[in-house]
Amino acid sequence: MAPETPAQGPTPRYFTWDEVAQRSGSEKERWLVIDRKVYNISEFVRRHPGGSRVISHYAGQDATKELTYEFRELRATVERMGLMKANPAFFLLHLLHILLLDVAAWLTLWLFGTSFVPFLLCSVLLSTVQVQAGWLQHDFGHLSVFGTSKWNHLVHHFVIGHLKGAPASWWNHMHFQHHAKPNCFRKDPDINMHPFLFALGKVLSVELGKQKKKYMPYNHQHKYFFLIGPPGLLPLYFQWYIFYFVIKRKKWVDLAWMSTFYVRIFLTYLPLLGLKGFLGLFFMVRFLESNWFVWVTQMNHIPMHIDHDRNMDWVSTQLQATCNVHKSAFNDWFSGHLNFQIEHHLFPTMPRHNYHKVAPLVQSLCAKHGIKYQSKPLFSAFADIVHSLKESGQLWLDAYLHQ
Repeated sequence: MAPETPAQGPTPRYFTWDEVAQRSGSEKERWLVIDRKVYNISEFVRRHPGGSRVISHYAGQDATKELTYEFRELRATVERMGLMKANPAFFLLHLLHILLLDVAAWLTLWLFGTSFVPFLLCSVLLSTVQVQAGWLQHDFGHLSVFGTSKWNHLVHHFVIGHLKGAPASWWNHMHFQHHAKPNCFRKDPDINMHPFLFALGKVLSVELGKQKKKYMPYNHQHKYFFLIGPPGLLPLYFQWYIFYFVIKRKKWVDLAWMSTFYVRIFLTYLPLLGLKGFLGLFFMVRFLESNWFVWVTQMNHIPMHIDHDRNMDWVSTQLQATCNVHKSAFNDWFSGHLNFQIEHHLFPTMPRHNYHKVAPLVQSLCAKHGIKYQSKPLFSAFADIVHSLKESGQLWLDAYLHQ
């Protein structure tokens, strides 16, 4: 007997796949199955953003399965096009520009002294080094550069450990969870600030309000975000937690790589600045880096759907949690090509210089299945972080007071 699928409605009904198939695109009444739920799309087909014919082709079918199947075909096409192969020159030049900026930061103080303007310029240059090294370690962490895992892991240790002073094991532990279940509460560590610092997403914020929980004045979170979000994440949390992580988990190789960063920066800047000046420079760099890092990494996820894990298919999970920022030479460099967040989540091992090539194919797949593909200007993406925090904060307050 064919497996049965529950229908939508106050009283659940069950239909066989044969009954669903009879309501196909050739019939006046059209049904669609998504996550084993039957939807009557007879009226909706005329309002479908991809056009009535597109969705009608899938009437009488399981659209979720169809999406997954077509994505597998797209993945095979991408591999045949050679888009999973890295251009070594791209990553070599990126590493060289980081090293040159690092040298330029030190030369600024050595040549022009330690007065306010050279000190500030050095801070900006070092912050740029840290952020760009962060984007580069991300490439090696995703195994996107070399053809073998061994070389990706080795250079990943060098970039994140020696150039940034952070442990590769910590990044792997956090980031792979994020990719597995983006924006899923208690499964994506990137949204662990809910509920103790922020109320995130419409669903979770209303839920929090109904439970009468108030860890922070969430209706003001779009304001205090500027105080504790971008400025504080790295200098007040990550900078200290990474040492706790490696010591607790006994990641001695990571600790050794990290130590080379702190010894190097201490020996090169202490003679120029003294201890007080060195500490001031270090925390100024972490402060500037933190602002840059938080705005870029949150612009693609915080404004998107945030919820409990609803056990959706992998492709839909990635698409509903990500959005893009328009391509430009500056945006690509500034964000480490993470302005193509949709493509990155669908093809996490793809070299970033190929994201723009696969983007039109992803857009076509989304249009075919009526999935919104969002791309926006950089500053609009920044503003959407604040707008989404304001909206979810207000939803929490309404639920807290009235539900």
